[in-house]
Amino acid sequence: MSRNTVSSPFVAVDTLVAWRADGRPLVLLDARFDTGVADPAVLSAADRLPGAVHVDINVEAAGEGGPQTGRLPLPDIATLQRDARRWGINPDSTVIAYDDGKGTSAARLWWVLRWAGLEKVYILDGGYAAWRAAGQATTREAGVTRRGRVELRAGHLPDIGAAQALDIAKAGLLLDARGHDAYEGQAGQAATGHIPGAYSVPAGKLQDADGRIKAPSALREALGGLGIDADTSSPIAVYCGSGVAAAYDVAALQSLGISASLYPGSWTEWVKDASRPVAQGSVRG
Repeated sequence: MSRNTVSSPFVAVDTLVAWRADGRPLVLLDARFDTGVADPAVLSAADRLPGAVHVDINVEAAGEGGPQTGRLPLPDIATLQRDARRWGINPDSTVIAYDDGKGTSAARLWWVLRWAGLEKVYILDGGYAAWRAAGQATTREAGVTRRGRVELRAGHLPDIGAAQALDIAKAGLLLDARGHDAYEGQAGQAATGHIPGAYSVPAGKLQDADGRIKAPSALREALGGLGIDADTSSPIAVYCGSGVAAAYDVAALQSLGISASLYPGSWTEWVKDASRPVAQGSVRG
């Protein structure tokens, strides 16, 4: 695995404030998602960062699921380009995605846009909660943007399928970004557990108490004894339930200069084929 020269995907609130003051061409995308809110319009109308456009990651950062796909497959690139233009993204735009503070929804949007060829895409570290904690202003006014002119092409970040995930679990490092309980599974329930050989690295384990990415030294400690560093030659990939939390692990690794592939289909795809093996039990990692 070669050294990743891309800068950290995470930006702090004070950096965003400085960029706004400098007049940088910013596009702010509100990726907040609440499983307890049935109507996405409720979140779309909520307080937000000034100028931000709300994005429903389940629809606009994903394709339509099918009988053999995960819950949130990768989006059709033409449809994503249409939406990105509607959000006001131009070739020179710096895009900041944020969520409620968990980081995972913003990371999914970050990953999809980077995969589609945008380079200046970042995750607001700590999200909306960090913005408010810093005393920054919010608004209920939806961002008004001119239609953008960005052109997107798929494949700029590596993604893998089910067969590759199993190969990497055997010959490299496959990380499971779900919580420990989901990883361990429940005895007697065949569709619960993890891909054999995967290590448990929950996305939340890579954050501090305020929902921000851990400092590099603490992040390396959180990765435990997996032997992951910027000079690791073994392939690394990450999955979760539906390719959302896994994107945060990928971003966290990138912040350390480590490249990792995403398995977008993740667990919701894996268990649709009964012939694929499932492991249960103690946490590795």
